[in-house]
Amino acid sequence: MKSREVTVGLDVGTTKVSVVVAEVGETGELSVLGIGDRPCEGLERGMVVNLEATTSAVAEAIRAAEQMAGIQIKSVLCGIAGEHVASRPSTGVIGVARKDKEITEDDLRRVLEAARTVAIPGDQQMLHCLPRGFVVDGQKGIRDPLGMTGIRLEALVQIVTVHSTAVQNLLRAVTRAGIGVDALVLEPLASARAVLGEDEMDLGVLLLDIGGGTTDVLVYEAGAVTHAAVLGYGGRTVTNDLAIGLRTPVEQAERLKVQYGSAIASKVPLDASLEVPGVGGREPRLVSAQVMAGIVEDRMEEILKLALKEVERAVNPSILGAGVVLTGGTASLRGMCDLAERVLGLPARVGIPEGLNGVSDLASEPRFASAVGLVRYAAAEGRTRRVGSKLFDRMPRPFRDWFRDNF
Repeated sequence: MKSREVTVGLDVGTTKVSVVVAEVGETGELSVLGIGDRPCEGLERGMVVNLEATTSAVAEAIRAAEQMAGIQIKSVLCGIAGEHVASRPSTGVIGVARKDKEITEDDLRRVLEAARTVAIPGDQQMLHCLPRGFVVDGQKGIRDPLGMTGIRLEALVQIVTVHSTAVQNLLRAVTRAGIGVDALVLEPLASARAVLGEDEMDLGVLLLDIGGGTTDVLVYEAGAVTHAAVLGYGGRTVTNDLAIGLRTPVEQAERLKVQYGSAIASKVPLDASLEVPGVGGREPRLVSAQVMAGIVEDRMEEILKLALKEVERAVNPSILGAGVVLTGGTASLRGMCDLAERVLGLPARVGIPEGLNGVSDLASEPRFASAVGLVRYAAAEGRTRRVGSKLFDRMPRPFRDWFRDNF
């Protein structure tokens, strides 16, 4: 029985858990085999606050993906986000080792190791060390110095750190669901793999992954990450505002937001109205759709302004020649691009995962950007697993050996 190279991405979000299973073809193309998507009530602003609820949601999403893909999932590449995420630049400097001064792989390893040697608070741990560029004997703007000649090699990197306790609780929730974790990846970094083009990264682009509980901020300049942060506000914040403003249960506020919500109140007809369920058994009543849109617009404008402030703290927005790309579930709100362009002063588009085969239409939504990006990340890093079908994996060993020998 012919086996397949498979990779699995797990996005444990504040409001949902998403799993994407993809097969990696001989030329590196990805075909989506299965998807699992389940609500989750175990996280708050990206951090696990209820271990049992998170574990249950992960297990259910994994089972759904297994059933669709027809394989048994044993390990995943898992995304991580939350307000605890921080990033900062760092620099490493070494002398080139060879007598002829040719820069080798060993020099690159040493200079990056030097750049990683930074003081990190005791409650934090390093997640990524992302190269931003190299300097050879004072010459800046070098992306790959391998094979060049020089005496002094300098590496410019972006260090991403996460809270150790947040990591441990996330890993515990996943492993308690019976799943191994191959590696943790910053979620906006994964989303970028799914929705950004190389030309956008080169020109300079802002990625805003607006999920249920967080808004992930990622800045690319000249093809490299120059800033990463996570804000503790997202779609759930909007839902809570609607629940209070419309005096309706939270679950009804979420339904109204998804079905009728708009981020630009002026584009909603003045005479449009919605039936809003009451709280505590009270009778439903009619509410102006423009009033509801006004609540959505106010909160989303505030979140976008916070994101802009975060970007301005680290870089000059004028470097963002490609504008802003919005992704994540909340990016699907009507009028989000118009609002983002008004608030941020940048051209905006909604990022949707593309370039996939298989049942890719099921994953072609902004809310799956992180999970799709994780399988892309895993494929690029060679983190794949050779599998047969789920039934094949569970066969007794003598039967599996016979199938391998004869099919």
